[in-house]
Amino acid sequence: MSQDNPGDAVETEPAEMNVIPNGKSHEEITASGNDDNLLKTENTEADHQETQELTPGIDVKKTTQFTDFEGKTSFGMSVFNLGNAIMGSGILGLAYAMANTGVVLFLILLTVVAVLSAYSIHLLLKSSGIVGIRAYEQLGYRAFGTPGKMAAGIAITLQNIGAMSSYLYIVKYEFPLVIQAFLKVDNPAGEWFLNGNYLVVIVSVAVILPLALMKQLGYLGYTSGFSLSCMVFFLIAVIYKKFNVPCPFVEFSFNATASGLNVSTTDPGGEVDPACVPKLANLNSQTAYTIPILAFAFVCHPEVLPIYTELRNPTKKKMQHVSNISITVMYVMYFLAALFGYLTFYGEVEAELLHTYSRIDPYDTLILCVRVAVLTAVTLTVPIVLFPVRRAIQQMMFPNKTFYWPRHIAIAFILLTFINVLVIFAPNILGIFGVIGATSAPCLIFIFPAVFYIRIVPEEEEPLRSLPKILAACFAGIGFLFMIMSLSFIIIDWTSGTSNASSGH
Repeated sequence: MSQDNPGDAVETEPAEMNVIPNGKSHEEITASGNDDNLLKTENTEADHQETQELTPGIDVKKTTQFTDFEGKTSFGMSVFNLGNAIMGSGILGLAYAMANTGVVLFLILLTVVAVLSAYSIHLLLKSSGIVGIRAYEQLGYRAFGTPGKMAAGIAITLQNIGAMSSYLYIVKYEFPLVIQAFLKVDNPAGEWFLNGNYLVVIVSVAVILPLALMKQLGYLGYTSGFSLSCMVFFLIAVIYKKFNVPCPFVEFSFNATASGLNVSTTDPGGEVDPACVPKLANLNSQTAYTIPILAFAFVCHPEVLPIYTELRNPTKKKMQHVSNISITVMYVMYFLAALFGYLTFYGEVEAELLHTYSRIDPYDTLILCVRVAVLTAVTLTVPIVLFPVRRAIQQMMFPNKTFYWPRHIAIAFILLTFINVLVIFAPNILGIFGVIGATSAPCLIFIFPAVFYIRIVPEEEEPLRSLPKILAACFAGIGFLFMIMSLSFIIIDWTSGTSNASSGH
């Protein structure tokens, strides 16, 4: 084998590959003191066990050691962090997706996407276990050299900046409405506390920035747990409202006493109202637009390897359990939120579920509390999404540098400043990030894990014509299909003047 091939899984590492994900080299680890040497020894033993399990014939000395600190994040906190990374604002649009696919077809599509996401994480974990690397960008370097590393880093940066921007857009437009409703301000007179631009800056400085300055991702486990609790509250409220909203519902302007009405799905003649009958399968002009929503419902792949790195006593099997539990919990929450949201409004459900409740009573206290919970959840998700972006920037721009607080803080500050500027001064930037999401998300979920796996796993272990590599190649093909499909929908939207496509997470 040639040392010039970065995809060779058993050759001695290139110089750059001796750098662990946050930039510290092994020589610096050795020189940093007895405690670090002890941690390195512990990591070596764990890595040796994992490597021997995956590649029995490989000399462990030729694999990279990838951590300079002992992983201290518990299994439960890791589940919270990954679950929070999965749970995005997209949950608000799943009821609309079900209305345009039908209950059974939606369940089938959601199940397929969840299984594909778990398989994608399996490919990432197996690739990282073989070469001893737990950084997405460095897997790209090992597979395709510098172009692979840059492609992965750029895709992570663009995808997560787009996700953070979408979250802050929710803060910008929803937070003023919540304050206005709580204060019963019917005619705002330009009060500063009802200005979304001011509010998004305040939230960024007071909440997001301090959390983003944490040294390790594991420290955010508590905020992730609270964020998921907010989404559980959202789900409980959606289920509760199903049994308290009449069908068909009456608009607020004609509905002074709707809160006292019982749910009724029959007309005066005793016939069931056709508008209140759920559809098991539904195909219409909007059905195709819902597929990207579902396809990207489980985007968490940039966060998987950082969470893996910080997991206590990490092994591939343990991290796979973390991802499987996170995906399963989100799968159940997604389906229940979509089902009860759809069964509340049926064909009248809007693309943003909470807006539909406002048509019944914009001052409903429970829905206002749910809006606050959703705002809290998306706000606390931003720091989780920021970590992989900062890591990608460090990998691309400072690959040989040790951890340095001023640089760590500066990157977070610059990123948040840039995103705030986009959200405040570029009202139509979501269209641009729709294109970014339609290209970077399929790369991170489908294409990169598959092609990295094909390149990194040695042919001695799995030949190119072996079933696992054939499945990986088909998986990459699915990614290209989703990319073409999503871009096509966005182009159709632009040319037709509508805005139905959604690729946000």
